[in-house]
Amino acid sequence: MAMVKTEEAQGNKRPQHLILENREKLTVTGVTDIDSFDEKTVVLFTDIGELTVAGHDLHINRLDVDTGELTMQGTVDSMEYRAQQVKSQGSVLTRLFR
Repeated sequence: MAMVKTEEAQGNKRPQHLILENREKLTVTGVTDIDSFDEKTVVLFTDIGELTVAGHDLHINRLDVDTGELTMQGTVDSMEYRAQQVKSQGSVLTRLFR
């Protein structure tokens, strides 16, 4: 008898993909929230931790909260995950929809 893992058993985590094209266009899946963003830094919460994207002229083009997909443009210099996902009191999306 084979065991099949369901989304519920896996903690409802979606697959995490980072697709960087020529350091100018970044697509991230598994995004749950945006903590902060400006032209130099974008801080995202994902299903597997906090992701910080650093660069310049960064702009978020699209965020689909249903699928957890985010696309952004600009020059990406670095991407860094933090082991612990610690949400601030009021994320950008929370503040926008109050």
